[in-house]
Amino acid sequence: MPTIDALINAFVTLLVTIDPPGLAPLFLALTTGMTRAERQSVGLRAAAIGFCVLVGFMLLGSAILGLLGITLPAFRVAGGLLLFYIAFEMIFEKRHERHEKTSERAITLDHIANIAAFPLAIPLIAGPGAISAVILLSTGFGPGIAGRAILIAILIAVMALVLGAFMLAERIDKYLGVTVRSILSRLLGVLLAALSVQFVADGVRALIEAA
Repeated sequence: MPTIDALINAFVTLLVTIDPPGLAPLFLALTTGMTRAERQSVGLRAAAIGFCVLVGFMLLGSAILGLLGITLPAFRVAGGLLLFYIAFEMIFEKRHERHEKTSERAITLDHIANIAAFPLAIPLIAGPGAISAVILLSTGFGPGIAGRAILIAILIAVMALVLGAFMLAERIDKYLGVTVRSILSRLLGVLLAALSVQFVADGVRALIEAA
């Protein structure tokens, strides 16, 4: 059974990696001109698709790594480095710029009818960082049904926050403002950096012990 610290770490890792407040202004930009009902429909579909993608990687990620001959400690190191890179982008405000470019490219290519799937669900919600995070966390929670169920419950809680951010996107963007959003992003980036270093340290330790 995972400890309280493990549960908190899992929740914070997924929350910071997916970044619901940061998705709110991008959701607004992608759904410009839509009615409230249409926005709600897009938000629900995006959250559902993103959840299914992440659960799929959570359940099958370890098996896929096994087929490729990649050990879990090695993936833990690689995933930790990827999460650290995302944290670096958040601290220096590079991640939001990259997401905005993704949004603009999607609109230019006339993917408006499918924005719930692309780019909202993939890669803005279920991006490389979130996928790496769920695989790493699933290895830490063990292969048992109880551990996976708890992790899925945590993911549901994070997705509920994502959906809430979509539904309240206009208010969130209005009240946060550029300055507060920038400060919040940097603080969350520092937290993610610390968590990613811990992932790398655990992976390196396991690799040394296995050698």
